[in-house]
Formats: sequence, C-alpha cells, structure tokens
Amino acid sequence: MKKIFVQITATALACLLTLGLAAILFSPIVNKKTTIDLPASGLPEGDATTDTPPIILPDTGPEVLPPIADPEDSEDDAIDSDSPEKEENTDSEKADKATYVRSKVDGLNLRAGPGTQYSSVGHINKGDMVTLISKEGSWYRTLYKNKTAYISAGDSYTEIFSMEKHENEQIEKVIAEGLNLLGFPYVYGAIRLHNGKGIKLSNFNSGEYDCSSLMQYIFYYGADILLNMTTRTQVTQGNHVEKSEIERGDLIFFTNSQRYNKTGVERIGHVALYLGENYILHTASDYAVIEEISARRWSYYIETRRFL
Repeated sequence: MKKIFVQITATALACLLTLGLAAILFSPIVNKKTTIDLPASGLPEGDATTDTPPIILPDTGPEVLPPIADPEDSEDDAIDSDSPEKEENTDSEKADKATYVRSKVDGLNLRAGPGTQYSSVGHINKGDMVTLISKEGSWYRTLYKNKTAYISAGDSYTEIFSMEKHENEQIEKVIAEGLNLLGFPYVYGAIRLHNGKGIKLSNFNSGEYDCSSLMQYIFYYGADILLNMTTRTQVTQGNHVEKSEIERGDLIFFTNSQRYNKTGVERIGHVALYLGENYILHTASDYAVIEEISARRWSYYIETRRFL
C-alpha cells in the first residue's frame, strides 16, 4: 500500500513540474500585444505599446521614376534630334516655295482693290502668273506695276502654282525686283538705269522697259550686279550654263525672226530670267510678264548665262 502511494505522489509531482514549465515557456506569446497601427502613409512604423522593435527599412530615399518625356524628348526625336515637328516641316516647306497665281483665262483683269467695283490696272492671259501675297475674301492680293493689286480667286479664273525657291537669297532678291515690275509696258530701246558701269542715266523712266533694260534693273537692285546695256553685250557676261542645267535665276538668251539668220552675238535678240518649271520673267512686245516658254521660243534658244 505504501508503495502505491509513493508512485502516485511521484506522478503528481511530475505533472505539476510539466505544467509549470509550459506556463513559463508559452506565457510571452499569449500575453504579448500584437496590434500594429498604420500611420497616414500606410507604412507600419512599429507599436509603441510592445517590446517588439519596429521594422526599419533601409533608407534609400523616395522612389525616383523616370521623367515623363516632353514632345521634344520623345523616342522618335531621340533617334533624330534634328528632325523638326510636322507642323514646322509644313511651314518650312512653304518658306522654300515660291507661290504664284496663274490665270486660267485670257484677258483676266487685275484691279486696284478686292472687288469688281475697283478700276482695272491691267490684265494677264491664260497661263500667265503674278506673285501671291495673300488671300482676301474671294480675291488674291498681288503686285502689279510696283503697286498692290488684286486678282480673282475664283476657281474658274485662277489657280495656285508653286515652284522651288533657289537656296541663294540674292537670286530670290533679283526675282523679287522683277515681280514689282510686272505689268509695265514694253518700250523698244527704253532708257537704261545705268551705262553698264553703274553710272545712272538721268532720263531713265522707271515705268518703261525693254528686255535687256529690265534685266539690268533687277540685277542692279537685287544683287548689285552691273549688266551691260544690250542683250548682245550682256551675253558676254557671267558664266556659260549648259541647256540641260538651267536653274532659277539664270539669264536665257534667244534669237528672233529678224536675227535668226545672223551669226555670232548678232543673232541675240532677246533675254529672259528663268524661274523654273519652264517659266520666265521678261518683257517682249507688250508688258513685263511671267509666262511659259513656248515651243517656238525654245526653237530660238541660243545661250544661258549665270551671274550668281
């Protein structure tokens, strides 16, 4: 009996020791507060009411995102940073074009104002052109006889025609001088601006030109170049250009029916300023005009000279 009592007592003591050890080991987990408050940023900062230290992230600074590309910094521009935007290309193309108004009919009037109630200051024929300055309502603004003039913008009467400008600005200045003189009457043997050496002639009339005096005038004021007084002396100036290489701004020399059978420079009877696209600015038998070179005139071709 005594032996049984001893065994029961030993077993009870072992159970008590086991329960005590378990209480010691697991009491921190049961009693520990584990609530974590989130600050406004949404990131845990640790719990001040616990003994557990807060989680500390490495201080790498704020996240840096790649910048949003501006239009100028797009991938396409990075590949070719010199390429202008599309709209700029359009403006550039316009700047590189010489734009004209071309008549679709014969005897089309140019007027002093934008309307038929204004007086006629001249006319041009089918295929002839004047420079385009702007459009005002149903009229195009242009230059004629060194003044502002207007021509109908109606589709039945006119159309827009463009050609490439020359890269040499002086050539464009020479042409601009010629555009101012469109419409002035042709006068055979008109008094020249100067004597071929730059000395002005006192009886020069700025409203009368023949072919060679017109060229002398526009080259003098457009590029400060002194041309001689006649076609037969002008053709000896400048540099020869092959017919296949004629460019905007070159002077083209022709013969005519009266001089066709002569020889040498005596065959020269006419000069015109080449604009491009088979068009010339010149004055012949009526008035200064921009018109196409006809097949007949090409048959009279003699020489081309370049001055710029």
